Amino acid sequence: MLIVTSNDVPGYRITRVLGEVNGITVRTRNIGAQFGAALKSLGGGELRGLTRQLTETRQEAVDRLGENATAMGANAVVAMRYDSNEINGTFQEVLAYGTAVIIEQV
Repeated sequence: MLIVTSNDVPGYRITRVLGEVNGITVRTRNIGAQFGAALKSLGGGELRGLTRQLTETRQEAVDRLGENATAMGANAVVAMRYDSNEINGTFQEVLAYGTAVIIEQV
């Protein structure tokens, strides 16, 4: 499954648009990462635990996007984007969305 943020894929043409597709995940923040972040806020710097957790969350959303696109019969997703929300100050929602398409090499 090819997933790109561009509207087209060089060397390929879109032969069919199947429609919008998405992948979503909602996770609670890891207590260890939260504790580390609280300590780090005293001195500043990157919050590595939270960075790692958000990276994993985004990857999970993209994986689900790919699974849903495959279920629709697509072999690619174009114009992929992320949306993110915090829920009740505790949960992190990440949505990956785009357009499921069928592409073929030119």
